[in-house]
Amino acid sequence: MTGAGAIHARGAPGPAAPPPIHLTEVELTWIEKRIENWIRFGREVGEQILDRRRRVLRFGPGSVFGFVRWAANDHGTIASHLDVLRAALPTEPQQTVPFVRPGGDILLKVEGWPKVERVLQMIDVIEAAGIDAADVSPDHWRHVHNRMTAGQPPRPYTIGHHRAFLLRRRVGA
Repeated sequence: MTGAGAIHARGAPGPAAPPPIHLTEVELTWIEKRIENWIRFGREVGEQILDRRRRVLRFGPGSVFGFVRWAANDHGTIASHLDVLRAALPTEPQQTVPFVRPGGDILLKVEGWPKVERVLQMIDVIEAAGIDAADVSPDHWRHVHNRMTAGQPPRPYTIGHHRAFLLRRRVGA
């Protein structure tokens, strides 16, 4: 027996099989009220549980996902981040993001709880309209990033925008 379930002669588990090179890995940690890293949306193609507080999710090329990183100490929140990323092929340019291997195409990046909370609310509105946030146009996430960076309110993502995006994607534009 080989791979993730391999047992060596002494009974110790063997090393986990390396993931296929074309997948993007995101390490999630959950230590209640200290470190809470989670995926807000996205479609993972694999999962590996490391221990009771950590696991790794894997995303295929082109997958879009929302990754939230939050940390606190005895005095309250010390870091809040939300990144919307597109998993890229190894041959495509990628930006590094903590806990994401090897990296991804950053579509949106916000820091600070007020901005993170605002984007989470936008995601809720998109999903309430019946649209899976993982299917939203990458251009919309870039728009939200740019508008928030400039201190301007982003335009909402509507069913009409989504239909137009799906039609453009279908014809290859």
